[in-house]
Amino acid sequence: METFEAIYGRRAVKAFDPNHRMTEGEVRRLLEAAMQSPTAFNIQHWRALVVTDPELRKQIRAVAWDQPQVTDASLLVILTGDLMAWKKDPSRYWRNAPKETADFLVKAIYDYYAGKPDVQRDEVMRSCGMFGQTLMLAAQAMGYQSCPMDGFDFDAVARLINLPPDHVISFMIAIGKGIKEPWPKPGQLSYDEVVIQNKFPNES
Repeated sequence: METFEAIYGRRAVKAFDPNHRMTEGEVRRLLEAAMQSPTAFNIQHWRALVVTDPELRKQIRAVAWDQPQVTDASLLVILTGDLMAWKKDPSRYWRNAPKETADFLVKAIYDYYAGKPDVQRDEVMRSCGMFGQTLMLAAQAMGYQSCPMDGFDFDAVARLINLPPDHVISFMIAIGKGIKEPWPKPGQLSYDEVVIQNKFPNES
């Protein structure tokens, strides 16, 4: 599928074929594509938790407003981020770079994140957003549909998946074979409202 076709064709689909299964190769292809997403300092702090246990899926659905896509979609990915990835052997993120470059950037990573919990969290959320969008577009290109989700009890899901204390959940994505057409787009804003040239106008 052509890139622009995937972008315009991607919609949040709620109804999936519960009998459809993706192959391990398809799942790996999707996730490896998403892993090409950018991260600041190349720290790659996203962690994609793939839920394959049917019983765990049911438990997650119970704390996600009983939304059927949690159990019915072929693939459920919980996008989490490691808040402390910046200090977990950061030299590995630049192991293939020239030594001078690697030494400079490893120090810069420490200077940028150390003692700044808000920056650490914001960076994780930005990166997970890019990972998730790449994952959904890759799914669309492969002929699958997807649904990004934040309608769930984050604390309850964290307990169910045994989320480490230095990680956070960003959102979930259900992927599979849609069985019902999504609603027409309900109300896109105009280009002129979204795109601002140079500066915001002064408010009188």
